[in-house]
Amino acid sequence: RTGNLPVTGPFEGKTSFGMSVFNLSNAIMGSGILGLAYAMSNTGIVLFLTLLIFIAILTAYSIHLLLKSAGVVGIRAYEQLGFRAFGQTGKIIAACIITVHNIGAMSSYLFIVKIELPFVIEGLLGHKSSGEWYLNGNYLIIIVSLGVILPLAAYTIPILAFAFVCHPEVLPIYTELKKPTKKRMQNVANISIMAMFVMYLLTAIFGYLTFYGNVEGELLKNYSTADTLMLCVRLAVLVAVTLTVPVVLFPIRRAVLQLLFPEKPFHWARHILIALCLLFLVNLLVIFVPNIRDIFGVIGATSAPSLIFILPGIFYVRIVPEEQEPMKSRPKIMAIVFAALGFIFMVTSISFIILEWVTGHSKGIGGH
Repeated sequence: RTGNLPVTGPFEGKTSFGMSVFNLSNAIMGSGILGLAYAMSNTGIVLFLTLLIFIAILTAYSIHLLLKSAGVVGIRAYEQLGFRAFGQTGKIIAACIITVHNIGAMSSYLFIVKIELPFVIEGLLGHKSSGEWYLNGNYLIIIVSLGVILPLAAYTIPILAFAFVCHPEVLPIYTELKKPTKKRMQNVANISIMAMFVMYLLTAIFGYLTFYGNVEGELLKNYSTADTLMLCVRLAVLVAVTLTVPVVLFPIRRAVLQLLFPEKPFHWARHILIALCLLFLVNLLVIFVPNIRDIFGVIGATSAPSLIFILPGIFYVRIVPEEQEPMKSRPKIMAIVFAALGFIFMVTSISFIILEWVTGHSKGIGGH
């Protein structure tokens, strides 16, 4: 029985319960918060609230499956769970999905820089754009990537282990947690999810009730660029997303290293080259993808259901031994249904996205 026993190993976590809640909350909260008011304008308050509650419950259950799987085998890395469940194939699939998801996250953060930084510069200079190069979002994201993000991404900072996309980050946070038990980590997850639920709901409601049907897909675009308070808000958002990009880069680089150079010792040239290649790829995406909604849509329809629904469900079924929970037991049947739900969600979402691209009917967040 390992359900509530700490996973043993040479490393002992030092992070307090409160700091673990903060770290996981930071991992959950992403740039998508700026699109919630737009989502509420399409669904209405009641349906939005229902969907938000539903997703929060599913996320908590998904984390429960991950923690139970990790507790059985003593593994606290997403890719290694994949290896334990399906061998090298499982490890490669998990690493690829994490990479795709985090590239999408990096792209969404840099897309916000592309959209908002010209507005901030306009506000600081006190005049509207008249074609100057330093107000071109494409040039600005390249400058920010090379001048800010790349220097931060050459350093291995311990705090980087605390701010990946939520599900890959659950297990590293579990590793760092003081007195780590499944129950204690589940409480960290539940409190984090509840805190973000409240923040998401308040952001959506106030944004929607301010602009109703006129709310933009990226909430800040509704506000004046000349307002001093909104200039401060934009600056805060830009600082937050810019400093999060090197944090999100960390798990991608780790996944790439595990896939391509699993036995190689650390080398600075390889370390920096991978960061440069990833930033080059993300900058291409942000420059040439017409709007941020395409990034949210594709990533949300593919890697997100895999990380939240499919992988935790099938890992649980494969890893938890049958003598502990038979295949026909209620927990395993629920896990199978959970994974199937994620697959249905993925197929349906991809179908709608492709249909929208083919028909050309799209109301997205502005890009070029």
